[in-house]
Amino acid sequence: MSIRTILFDLDGTLIDTNELIIASFTHTIEYYGKRPFNREEIINFIGPPLKDSMRQIDADRVEELIEIYRSHNLANHDDYVTAYDGVVETIQSLKEQGFRLGVVTTKMRQTVNMGLELAGLDGMFETVITLDDVTNAKPHPEPIAKALEALDSQASEALMVGDSTHDIEAGKNAGTKTAGVAWTVKGSAVLDELNPDYMLTNMRDLLDIMGG
Repeated sequence: MSIRTILFDLDGTLIDTNELIIASFTHTIEYYGKRPFNREEIINFIGPPLKDSMRQIDADRVEELIEIYRSHNLANHDDYVTAYDGVVETIQSLKEQGFRLGVVTTKMRQTVNMGLELAGLDGMFETVITLDDVTNAKPHPEPIAKALEALDSQASEALMVGDSTHDIEAGKNAGTKTAGVAWTVKGSAVLDELNPDYMLTNMRDLLDIMGG
């Protein structure tokens, strides 16, 4: 069965929020962490849910750290966030071709909406599944299953595109095809190890893969 539905992670896949995320973690750690964390350690926090990362910073103050992180993230959001090269035109083209498009992210809806609007992607997706909508975050298949249900689509005709191991694992767990993005801040070799069906060097590669 050919692919008719494409689901995308948001941060690090459609929009470049890496430096914003790193800056927000750095701010949180500088003022409230039990010890310093280097850039490489902070990069490892990109992808998993915030709670999981904050437990590593201070397991006793997770909720407080999340509030500090989110305050910084919201206040500085528009100074950092942009769409990756080729993303907007590719999404527009796929939409025009009749593909069912959705976003599956571990972010909260408020910052998701801000990011989509700022990047020029507002209104492009038929469904947006955020951390607010699920009990289990990626790599659990629940977020992808919810997106497929909202789109009246099947895993066998869907592709999950993402920059993190959580995205590829979630796609595999849900039974979709998977595509990694080579512009991931963690390096494409990390994704290669999971054997995604495709590896994109630019989002425009999707148009060739889909025969557009």
